[in-house]
Amino acid sequence: MGGHSCPECGRAFKSKRGVKIHHVHSHGVSLVTAECENCGEQFEKRSQRKYCSDDCRRADSSRGAKSQAECASCGEIFEYYPSRRSGKYCSPCYADDNKETVTRLTETANPRWNGGKRICQCAVCGERVERYPSQIGETVLCSKACHSSWLSETFTGEGHPNWEGGGNGDYGRGWRTVRQRALERDGYQCVVCGRTSEEMGRNPDVHHITPVKWFIGSDNHTREDAHYLENVVSLCISCHRKAEFGKIESDFLKSQITDEESN
Repeated sequence: MGGHSCPECGRAFKSKRGVKIHHVHSHGVSLVTAECENCGEQFEKRSQRKYCSDDCRRADSSRGAKSQAECASCGEIFEYYPSRRSGKYCSPCYADDNKETVTRLTETANPRWNGGKRICQCAVCGERVERYPSQIGETVLCSKACHSSWLSETFTGEGHPNWEGGGNGDYGRGWRTVRQRALERDGYQCVVCGRTSEEMGRNPDVHHITPVKWFIGSDNHTREDAHYLENVVSLCISCHRKAEFGKIESDFLKSQITDEESN
């Protein structure tokens, strides 16, 4: 029936677990499978247990203690934890199961040696720093402060990967007038969230629903054509940012203007 049998009655089972369950239910005691390494008493072994009880585990004075031995290779006295193998080699001399002497390849003896650290100059402050060749790129920086300064100078304007030509410069004639009229029409408050100039501590931004750059790039329009009252709307800083990134639809902004004019 199976490859495992009960040592008491000889009944066969498919697994060791079946034998253990049978032994408990039929014979009233657990199946003995191991011998305690401290007291020698037999017990049912579970997992990797070596002791029949916690008391025996704590009572075993040799558990965890180190022994001393003389290295068979270099003659040095070293400490090791007892195991099934006796200690014969110290750590520097131990290589593998064949007990070969380790050859330590350091610096020039190592085939991967590339010269060690090199002296470099910080691109921001000029401080001399040591860096491994693998840490040396196009720019060497000595500290977080210099790194932040370098980022601020490098990734601005045309140096930024998302640079699209910068601002639109002078908005031209008519902008100041239409801006003031938009603020007055909207009551000096954001038409989306309703925050007032008093709450913001400043006047709202005035946003072009159809961007000025569209008019600049058009062959049939000029920059000044963007400045008409139906194309501008008052927004707080947060809503203005959302509108610039397309998170507030242009049609919604136009509807807010229509609603205000109808009121």
